[in-house]
Amino acid sequence: RSEINPNSKHLKVLDLRLSDAGIYTCDYGSHTVSISLHVFKLTISLDGHFLPNEVPELTLMQNSSHPLPDLNITLFSSNNNIVRPKLLPNKTRQKYILKLKQLQATDSGTWMCHVRSDSPLINQNISFDVKVLGFQNPDLEKKYATVDSTVILSWRLNFQKIKWKEGFTGQLNWKQQENATAQELLDFNVTARGEQHETKKSSCLRFEIPESKPESTIEVKLPKVRFNHSGQYECQLAYNRRYSQSKIELVVMKVSANPVGPLPRGAKMTLICQVSSPLPSNAHLRWERVNGTQMDIRKSKQHEVKVEVNVSAAGLWNCHLIEDNDRKISLNYPVEEAPGWISYVVIGASIGGSVLVFGLACLCITSGISWQRRRQRAKRMAQARQHLLENKTCQCQQ
Repeated sequence: RSEINPNSKHLKVLDLRLSDAGIYTCDYGSHTVSISLHVFKLTISLDGHFLPNEVPELTLMQNSSHPLPDLNITLFSSNNNIVRPKLLPNKTRQKYILKLKQLQATDSGTWMCHVRSDSPLINQNISFDVKVLGFQNPDLEKKYATVDSTVILSWRLNFQKIKWKEGFTGQLNWKQQENATAQELLDFNVTARGEQHETKKSSCLRFEIPESKPESTIEVKLPKVRFNHSGQYECQLAYNRRYSQSKIELVVMKVSANPVGPLPRGAKMTLICQVSSPLPSNAHLRWERVNGTQMDIRKSKQHEVKVEVNVSAAGLWNCHLIEDNDRKISLNYPVEEAPGWISYVVIGASIGGSVLVFGLACLCITSGISWQRRRQRAKRMAQARQHLLENKTCQCQQ
């Protein structure tokens, strides 16, 4: 594993190992030159391939012909930030075990281990690669949508960015509530060459897999959102029997009226704005009338999923979902005034209904009285018939 340059007399050692450490002496005539070779070996757990939230361990070993020095080790992340690992206890100076923090997908890249010693003088940089296969989405992303709108849910993977050459698989699950049974919507696999394939698994939810989408992305399209499409959509990937996931929570808004239809003159209507899950403390629902006043505004209380407003006149109303003074989504509801004849029909129907109820009540009372009289008459006739029978019995005995 070594070779000598005949011109410069340089010795070249290939595939350096810890056992190669020692003193190398060059004799040339009456001249003798000695060089001490100090060898370091840096290894990283799992061969430097991680999933998010995993904790790597670095092992730094040294060998020398002289007494081994006490090393000062500094780590720099791929962003050139100093990382302060936990140094696991070890009785000898030959091995240093460093436990790092939990990794995120953004930690991928080339790291640097700086080794320093004053005696002997050592100032050495050792680079190593850290690859974290994961999602570029936040840990729990919230997405808001209105009923009948189109929504695209997207998970961005970084396997192309970090040149991840190993194959892995994954799946997309959905559940409407936290304690509900998860339903698998699709599964996917990525080959060692980076080719991506998806397969639709469930028809419980109407969704599409977009044909054209960004590279290294898992996407589903809900072409017409329903209120019960809300819930948690979890994208999970698996590599070497290890798993990582990213969730998107879909919150859906709907508006309705009670009663529905045009508003008759003099009548009232209740407008209802509702979301599919409780809102965080920094968010609320708000009804407001277009070109209205402060008196027309209605806000939901903290963590409420519904807000109502009573309406007695025609107009356009908007319901907003507001988070930190930022409008996330809005839905409008136009309240239309019913034509005049409808109002008269409603009034006439109300009067007619009242008259009908009064007539039915009178009929019921009259029928009840007649029935009671018939019952009493039948009772008296039965008693008279009984008396006659008793009298005939007595005459026969005489």
